[in-house]
Amino acid sequence: MIWLHQHWQAFRLAISRLATSPVTTLLSLIAIGVALALPAGGWMLLDNAMKLARSTPTASQMPQISVFMSLRADRKAAREIEAWLKKREGVASVRLVPREDTLARMRTADGLSDVLDALPGNPFPDTFVVAPADDRPEHMEALAAEFRKLPKVEHVQLDSAWARRLDALLKLGRTGVLMLALLLGVGLVAITFNIIRLQVLSQRAEVEVSRLLGATDAFIRRPFIWFGALLGLLGGLAAWLIVGAAALWLTGPVGELARLYGLDISLTPPGDADAAILLGAATLLGWIGALLSLRQALREGR
Repeated sequence: MIWLHQHWQAFRLAISRLATSPVTTLLSLIAIGVALALPAGGWMLLDNAMKLARSTPTASQMPQISVFMSLRADRKAAREIEAWLKKREGVASVRLVPREDTLARMRTADGLSDVLDALPGNPFPDTFVVAPADDRPEHMEALAAEFRKLPKVEHVQLDSAWARRLDALLKLGRTGVLMLALLLGVGLVAITFNIIRLQVLSQRAEVEVSRLLGATDAFIRRPFIWFGALLGLLGGLAAWLIVGAAALWLTGPVGELARLYGLDISLTPPGDADAAILLGAATLLGWIGALLSLRQALREGR
């Protein structure tokens, strides 16, 4: 109970110190908010880009693995392969394209009808269009390698070039946002470090009197640590407001762009889970900055 009371008193003291210098506090919160809003906004845009990539018509039709049967394979062999593919784990759907349908479709193309009529038989094989359950390139390649070993399968075409490009772009985007978050997180720690150091210097007389009265370092550090944690929390809240305002501001332009391209998309602001992660990370970084600053400042004041 005494420990909780001490923390409550330290929390109230930290609040009063924040309110004592409102201009300095406001400028500090703006600096922290802008620093955190950059990676948070980048993650929001990346998340929306991932949703857009998976909702476009071309993305909904892919990825696919085309399995071409041998021309010597009969329809019974094709049905056996179809049954096996449908039972295979990791396959979302299987569609058989009979060779007769392919031939009829090719006859409708300009200039091909006469050529096909001149051939002695149907040059097109039965084909399976397989949609994998997992669109990661490595999973698709593993499935394609297994399909090539099936009996009477002549060729397997893996349509994964788009998946590799998309996966590479998303990895680059995630890496860039992570690097930006790490750099600006270090910047937030540095900001908190300097603010707490100035707080300790301005409260030097109070710290010395507390020591003379027998106060421990933990007792002296507690209000400053609360100060740093609250500064980080409020800075995270400022960042969340900035990102939310930016998402609201971009809603109109994004909606117009979607209409021009015939896409059903909208810019989704960060959700509750993202906000909780942002506020928690900001509070933690503020606490770390305060702790590092206090270790040095109190050591120098001995």
